Amino acid sequence: MCGAEGTFPGSSAAPALYVVGVDVGSTAVKCHVYDRGAAVRGSSCRKVESLYPRPGWVELDPEVLWSQFVGVVKEAVQAAGIHMKQVAALGISTQRSTFITWHKRTGKPFHNFISWQDLRSAELVNSWNRSLLLKVIHVIFTVLHFFTGNDRYLAPSFLTFSTHQTSMKLSWVFKNIPEVTAKKNNCCFGTVDTWLLYRLTKGSVFATDYSNASSTGVFEPFTKCWNPTLCSLLSIPMSIYPPVKDTSFNFGSADPEIFGVPIPIMALVADQQSAMFGECCFQPGDVKLTMGTGGFWNVNTGGSLFASHRGLYPLIGWKIGEEVVYLTEGSVSNIGTTIKWAQDINLFTSVDETAKMARSIVDSQGVCFVPGFQVSANNSSLCASFMGLKPTTTRNHLVRAILESVAFRNKQLFDIIVKKVRIPLRTVRADGGVSNNSFVMQMTSDLINKKIEKPSNTDMSSLGAAFLAGLASGLWTDKEQLKKLRRIEAVFEPQKDVKEYKPAMDTWMQAVKSDVYNRSNL
Repeated sequence: MCGAEGTFPGSSAAPALYVVGVDVGSTAVKCHVYDRGAAVRGSSCRKVESLYPRPGWVELDPEVLWSQFVGVVKEAVQAAGIHMKQVAALGISTQRSTFITWHKRTGKPFHNFISWQDLRSAELVNSWNRSLLLKVIHVIFTVLHFFTGNDRYLAPSFLTFSTHQTSMKLSWVFKNIPEVTAKKNNCCFGTVDTWLLYRLTKGSVFATDYSNASSTGVFEPFTKCWNPTLCSLLSIPMSIYPPVKDTSFNFGSADPEIFGVPIPIMALVADQQSAMFGECCFQPGDVKLTMGTGGFWNVNTGGSLFASHRGLYPLIGWKIGEEVVYLTEGSVSNIGTTIKWAQDINLFTSVDETAKMARSIVDSQGVCFVPGFQVSANNSSLCASFMGLKPTTTRNHLVRAILESVAFRNKQLFDIIVKKVRIPLRTVRADGGVSNNSFVMQMTSDLINKKIEKPSNTDMSSLGAAFLAGLASGLWTDKEQLKKLRRIEAVFEPQKDVKEYKPAMDTWMQAVKSDVYNRSNL
C-alpha cells in the first residue's frame, strides 16, 4: 500500500497524492479525484439506467453497472491530468439496500441487482404484516421491553415489514428463483459495495462494511452481527452474508489488469453515511440533510444507539478502529423525482429558475402538491396530485406548491427528530442537488428555526468516501484536518417566524390527509 508521500513499488512516478471517491447512486455513477486540499481535480458522471422487467420491479444490470464504475474512474483520472500511479486510495460510496446474489465459485450472478425501490415483495410483506406470528413477536418483545427497559427490544415490539427492506426481497429471491435455492450452500449475498469489491479484486475479497450492513435491515446494530433470528424466520441461510469490516479499512487492491496499477481500496461506505462524513458531522447532535432523489435527515448520536421509532431508524454511521459512530435517520421519498417530473412536463425549463418562479408570487394561492410518486405496496391507488387548482392557477403557483411540499415534509421529519432524539441538535448541514434551490433552503430554515449550511460541493457522498479512504491511506491524518478542508458556499438563517407559514402548512397537511383518505376508499 502506498502512503501519503509514497510511490508504488518499482515506480519512478510522482508521489501518490490523490484520492478517488466514487458515488454509485440511484440515478448516476459519479467519480471525483481529490487532491490533499480536498479540491476536485477531475470528474466523470454516467447515468444509471434502471430496468423495469415487470410492473413494480426495479433492477440494475450488474455488468452495465460494473462497466460504468470502471469507466468513470478512468475518465475522472484522465480529466485530472494525472497517472493512475498517483492515486493513493479509492473510496466507494453506494446506494443502500440494492443487492444481488451470485455463485460463490463461478462468480456468476443468479439475477440482476434488485433495487431498494423494487416492489416485488409486496405480497410477501402484506402476508407477514397480517400474520399471527408477527403479532406474537410484538407481544413478546413488548413484555421484554417493559420488564428490562432495554431499547434493543423496542424495535421488534412494533416491527412491520416493508418493500424497502432487503430482508423481504431476499426472502422473495429464495422462494422464487429455484437456482438460488438449489445452490444456497454456494450462494453469496452482496449489496452494491460488496459486488464491486468482489469484481475489483477478481473474486479474492468478499466483504462489506458496517454502514452498508446496518442499512439492509438484516444486520443487528445492537450486536453488530447479521440477525440469525430474522434469517431463521425468513428461511435465509446465514452462510450467504459477507464478513463485515471497518468503514475506513484496507480492503485490498484493485487487480492491476483493471486500471493498469493495483489501486488500494481503502473505504466502503453507504451513501447517506458517507454524505454525513463528507459534511464533517463528527459530533453528537450534528445534523445532515440530503435532498437528492429522496430526502434524508441524519443525526449523529455518538456512541449511543437509539432504538427504532416509527419514522426513525438507528444506523451505524461508520466504524474506524475502536470508534463506532451511530446515527438516527428519517427519510422522505421522491424529492428529486418530483422536481425532475415537473421539468419533464415543461413546468419550467431549468431547475435553476424554480426558486425565482416561486418568489415571483406571494403564495401558492391555496394550491397544494401532495407527494406520492413511489407507489405504495399496500395501496396502489396512492399517487402524487395537485389540489386546490383554480382558473387563475399558473405554472408559478404549481412550481411553488412543489417546492413548498419539500420544505413542509422537511419540517414534519425535523419535528419527529426533535421529539424522539434526546440529544441537543446543532447546525444543520445540507447537500444533494435540491440543496442548490435557495427557496427550499430558506423556507426549511424558517420552518425548523435553525441555521443551515450548504457546502461549495454538494456531492458529499463522493467526498465522504474520499475522506474515509484518505484517512486509511495516510493522505490525511485525522478528522480535525478534514474539518479545516470544509468549504461553505452559503448559510441560510431563519428570516420568518414559523407562525407565518402555519396557514399554508395546515392547508397542505389537510390536503395530504384528504387525498390519502379519498384514495384509500376508492
